[in-house]
Amino acid sequence: MDQYDGDEDYMPQEDDWDRDMLLDPAWEKQQRKTFTAWCNSHLRKAGTQIDNIEEDFRDGLKLMLLLEVISGERLAKPERGKMRVHKISNVNKALDFIASKGVKLVSIGAEEIVDGNAKMTLGMIWTIILRFAIQDISVEETSAKEGLLLWCQRKTAPYKNVNIQNFHISWKDGLGFCALIHRHRPELIDYGKLRKDDPMTNLNTAFDVAEKYLDIPKMLDAEDIISTLRPDEKAVMTYVSCYYHAFSGKQKAETAANRICKVLAVNQENEQLMEDYEKLASDLLEWIRRTIPWLENRLPENTMQAMQQKLEDFRDYRRLHKPPKVQEKCQLEINFNTLQTKLRLSNRPAFMPSEGKMVSDINGAWGSLEGAEKGYEEWLLNEIRRLERLDHLAQKFRQKAAIHEAWTEGKEEMLQKRDFETASLSDIKALLKKHEAFESDLAAHQDRVEQIAAIAQELNELDYYDSPSVNARCQRICDQWDALGAMTQKRSEALQRTEQLLETIDQLYLEFAKRAAPFNNWMEGAMEDLQDTFIVHTIEEIQGLSTAHEQFKATLPEADKERQAILGIHNEIAKIVQTYHVNMAGINPYTTINTQEINAKWDKVKHLVPQRDQALIEEHARQQNNERLRRQFANQANVIGPWIQTKMEEIGRISIEMNGTLEDQLTHLRTYEKSIVNYKPKIDQLEGDHQLIQEALIFDNKHTNYTMEHIRVGWEQLLTTIARTINEIENQILTRDAKGISPEQLSEFRSSFNHFDRKRTGIMDAEDFKTCLISVGYNLGENEFSRIMSIVDPNRMGLVTFQAFIDFMSRETADTDTADQVMASFKVLAGDKNYILADELRRELPPDQADYCIARMAPYTGPDGVPGALDYMSFSTALYGESDL
Repeated sequence: MDQYDGDEDYMPQEDDWDRDMLLDPAWEKQQRKTFTAWCNSHLRKAGTQIDNIEEDFRDGLKLMLLLEVISGERLAKPERGKMRVHKISNVNKALDFIASKGVKLVSIGAEEIVDGNAKMTLGMIWTIILRFAIQDISVEETSAKEGLLLWCQRKTAPYKNVNIQNFHISWKDGLGFCALIHRHRPELIDYGKLRKDDPMTNLNTAFDVAEKYLDIPKMLDAEDIISTLRPDEKAVMTYVSCYYHAFSGKQKAETAANRICKVLAVNQENEQLMEDYEKLASDLLEWIRRTIPWLENRLPENTMQAMQQKLEDFRDYRRLHKPPKVQEKCQLEINFNTLQTKLRLSNRPAFMPSEGKMVSDINGAWGSLEGAEKGYEEWLLNEIRRLERLDHLAQKFRQKAAIHEAWTEGKEEMLQKRDFETASLSDIKALLKKHEAFESDLAAHQDRVEQIAAIAQELNELDYYDSPSVNARCQRICDQWDALGAMTQKRSEALQRTEQLLETIDQLYLEFAKRAAPFNNWMEGAMEDLQDTFIVHTIEEIQGLSTAHEQFKATLPEADKERQAILGIHNEIAKIVQTYHVNMAGINPYTTINTQEINAKWDKVKHLVPQRDQALIEEHARQQNNERLRRQFANQANVIGPWIQTKMEEIGRISIEMNGTLEDQLTHLRTYEKSIVNYKPKIDQLEGDHQLIQEALIFDNKHTNYTMEHIRVGWEQLLTTIARTINEIENQILTRDAKGISPEQLSEFRSSFNHFDRKRTGIMDAEDFKTCLISVGYNLGENEFSRIMSIVDPNRMGLVTFQAFIDFMSRETADTDTADQVMASFKVLAGDKNYILADELRRELPPDQADYCIARMAPYTGPDGVPGALDYMSFSTALYGESDL
């Protein structure tokens, strides 16, 4: 395989071509067509062409001709013979020429070309294409393939849907070829109508336009490119290189033409710059000549407004007229320098302006303009400062005069008011404070009046044009100022005189208020107390109220003296008002109480005193009757209450001690019950006394601690207790007879119960009952105790009565005796077997004992799983439980 040393970047691709490309028939077909068309594009310049690339180059003649056309050089004279040796000689001459151009050929010999080896022939043509069509391509420091690829990327970058990354699949849609043509010859293709999904149209359009307008022959078939998964890279690269050479040649021609046009344009531009300089210099010098006289005019104005207008005109000159001229001057210098530089670069003589229009001449005239401008500005500012001083003084005078006149407006009317004649003391004090503040304000304005006079004097000295009006206004201000001072002094004296008079009256008002207020409060409290509806429950309370009322009546003469003194203060105030003709503006400011109100309340107090006397007498009589009722009830309650308590204690002792037989105890209790019932009339009599107390609304009784409710509850408990005790004795008799309990056993049960009844209530709680059971030999677990409590306390009250205790103990005693009998029988019946059958029990024992034993032992099974057989251990467990095993 041949390799091209001058382009090392292509060595890997050549290896790929040698190993793979010609193995693919599609790629070989594309290379044949492309390389054939490329060779013909050059051979036609010599008036010939080839039809079959491997056959037409076998004699070496057209191969040598191709190299001469593309290189522009003459090769050695070819052999014209038809023999094989002549053909090999011609091919070797062509290969030697290729090698002389720096291309190293490997594995390509003349014999393979002469023999028509398609693979070697195509490889040789590709090497020629690389050397003469692609190697010299250079774009931004890249060459050969990379340069060609970069050129394609730069040219197609602005086009949508075009992304050239290689020389195979990037060109399949045809848009890359169309973009290259449109970029250089946009009139040949309407690129906007092309679609990426129509590659056949795109490729044929590009190939047809390139052949017709760019003289690039069709080297590729659209069908082959579309149908091939990966088009042949070398075929595409060869065809694309034709685009590069076609467009780069046109660009070189355009560059030469542009260079000539540029030289002509530069000359024309230089001439235009010369004309522009002359005109601009003339216009600028003329403007300077007209402006300097205006700036040298120093004629002053008489008014500030006129001088302000001059200053505004000067500012317009600075802001509007001069800046464009500054720009023109700067542009003039720039144009001059630019022109000289262009002439120097074009090897043309330097430009010489007309006389008086040199840059130095313009700079001199501009300096004179700026000197006049500076002097004019200084003169304007000085004149304005002078007039500004006069205007400032005049404005200051007018401002201070206006402020003073605004301040004095209404002041004369205020000072002439007689408002103090109807004012109260607080109003007078407020008017005095206000007048003092006015006097301070008046003194503060003294400086402003003096400043106004001083400014008027200065304006007169500076010969201000409006001095007469200033002097007249200043005189009016001074005259008004003197008048305000006199009126201020007069009003101050009147206010002080009125203040002294009203202070005397105010002291009397204050004294009246200080004494009238507590006296009025005393009368209101007295009226409230005298009219207060009292509620008493004891004779002591009504006696206390009567004593307090007598003490109150003793204070009335002293109170009347205080009333007379208060009325005397009011009379003194009336005398002062009448004597000094004081115009009182209102009532006493310290109180709302008046003499009419005091007299009215005093009369009412005197009227209420006898009414209170009568009410206290009537209430005293009622309380005496209530006290009699209390003592009557207490005398009976204090007897009945202890009697009931005593009887309750006696019944409790009887129920615990129970001396004698049950029948004797029952007889004794029934006799006791009858004596209690016979006491009922005394209870009824106490109920009658209690009803009288309720009707009299008596709610407490210090003579006894017993209430009717206590007596009723105690009486009911007494009747209930005796009845319950009798019932317990009757039940005990029934239990004794039914269970066959001996008197000794019953006595023992009573002793045990009373011992553990620690509270002596005739009822044991659960803990006391449990302790009692343990003391008589029970080994109790929690489950067993719960079972027993469910028997003696079915209502789950946590309490055990003596009757329930007797029932339980009598039942347990009976169960134990039966179990002992059955156990003895069991030992006799079992013999040596240690077990007995249920049928044997029924046969040997009485029916009740047999049934009892079998019922207790039903859950157990005999030894060896014999049904109905009971051993000793099962029998014992059934009777006594697990704890006794």
